Amino acid sequence: MATTVNEKAPTASSPITGKSNDLSKAAVTRRSVRMKVNGESVASEVEPRVTLLDYLRDRLQLTGTKKGCNEGACGTCTVLIDGKRMNSCLTLAVQCDGREVTTIEGIGSAEQLHAVQQSFIDHDAFQCGYCTPGQIVSAVACIAEGHATDTASVSEWMSGNICRCAAYPQITAAVLDAAAKSKG
Repeated sequence: MATTVNEKAPTASSPITGKSNDLSKAAVTRRSVRMKVNGESVASEVEPRVTLLDYLRDRLQLTGTKKGCNEGACGTCTVLIDGKRMNSCLTLAVQCDGREVTTIEGIGSAEQLHAVQQSFIDHDAFQCGYCTPGQIVSAVACIAEGHATDTASVSEWMSGNICRCAAYPQITAAVLDAAAKSKG
């Protein structure tokens, strides 16, 4: 179900034709979106252009997922969609209709840390901490996918998550440790 809302927009001229484009007549279509976020059902009306990252942070106030490059290059905004890791800055909220989204807030809790969270603490696998939520979410997926078998494999499968502080040795050790503990 889509609803149309007329919003006042600025007038601009086309750089090609030079003719005035009255952008105020443009209609913004909103779409109904229903999804499970961290196990809870949510429903909203969103514009089709709203990214999942902005939806999570601005609409749902789940600010653990960070905005980094906003181009899908750093992995800071990594979330799980139906158990698969995705960059939420490149995913539209409407694409998640009927799907299950897990953010860092849905992995463990203050009372009961997830094994990966505890391993990051044990291995001091962060410095500034900005990339840590995306790193942890990606590590959870890496382990679930069966890719946390050795240093080279973890490095390869976690390569979409950049740490500007260069804590890669500690991150790799934390992922391998959490993977070993999940097997035993």
